[in-house]
Amino acid sequence: MKKLKTTETPLKISELKDRRIIRRPTRQFDEFGNRIYNEFEYEFPYHPTHKGNERERLFAKVIDTSPFFMAFVFIFHQPVFISIVLSIPCVIILGTFCEWYFGTTLGKKIFKLTILDDHGNQPGFIKSFLRNILCLANLFPVFTDFIPPPNHTWEAEGTQMNFSMYLNNKICKTYIVKEHKIQEIRNLLYTQKTKAAQ
Repeated sequence: MKKLKTTETPLKISELKDRRIIRRPTRQFDEFGNRIYNEFEYEFPYHPTHKGNERERLFAKVIDTSPFFMAFVFIFHQPVFISIVLSIPCVIILGTFCEWYFGTTLGKKIFKLTILDDHGNQPGFIKSFLRNILCLANLFPVFTDFIPPPNHTWEAEGTQMNFSMYLNNKICKTYIVKEHKIQEIRNLLYTQKTKAAQ
């Protein structure tokens, strides 16, 4: 993956803005009877990640762990719990090298996910190692109250268990994005860098 050419003040993904135009109706109509709308432009923080990526990332981690787990169970004949414990450092080490060299791992590649640092490049070795160590904190469950919408009468209220999959990326300022979003992010960084240089 090619790195972005940086300027003296490189722009970061965390600094990108998403400009949106919101149309609000007025009480006035044009000569054809169409309602007149006022347009307002707002700036929102740009979010490169996609909704529902937590499940994909969790499955990707399971895929990355499975070969080590199977090897410890069936080749080295270790108990299941010991195999899980031994698989964790193996996944951390392999994940560090894969993310640093390829920008992704086998599991993430299946889901077409890749990792970018705040400048839109593949993470360096130290940053990749740190985020893989911190991914252990992502496995702590988060419990939230679920209240279904009024028209979903078939769903019952209850407590849902989810995994927070953001802590390591938040600390390391990295982003897990879909492969097709990379060019969009790079274009945004380049466009806004060009504007800043003018």
